[in-house]
Amino acid sequence: MSPPSLFRVLTPVGWMAAGVAAVICLVVLLGGLGFRWDPLNLQQKRLAAAQDRARTASTEAAAQDRARRLEAEGAADQALRVDHYQQKTTKAERATAAILVQARSADDADQPLDPRRADRLRDHDGQLCRIAPDLDGCAAATGPAAGGDAALRPGRPAG
Repeated sequence: MSPPSLFRVLTPVGWMAAGVAAVICLVVLLGGLGFRWDPLNLQQKRLAAAQDRARTASTEAAAQDRARRLEAEGAADQALRVDHYQQKTTKAERATAAILVQARSADDADQPLDPRRADRLRDHDGQLCRIAPDLDGCAAATGPAAGGDAALRPGRPAG
């Protein structure tokens, strides 16, 4: 068959099939050469969405890292405060136990309160107020303690 006779044999449907086959061959050939046709710019949109997700994930990871660091610092500060409180409590218990033993074994333990006994009780109260200035009955501190330091009172050593 010669080409002119081939053109006469093809019907309009045949011409359409030949055109579609030629377009498919052209797309495959151009695709193999690296040509990409993206009329709706979908690849750029996918790339932008992926970059946004990566940026968001990075920001969230940094925020989580900061939160974990703050939690660790808070836990360490809390452990220090608990230790400080425990030390105060232990000192107060020791001072109270020592004064109780003295008070019970004192020769005037069963007698009405006399000046010596009142002095001992005042001294014990003073010890408790030096150990824990925020106890009820202690004079208020002149100012708030800074950074967990003992409150300072005029004319008294901190302790």
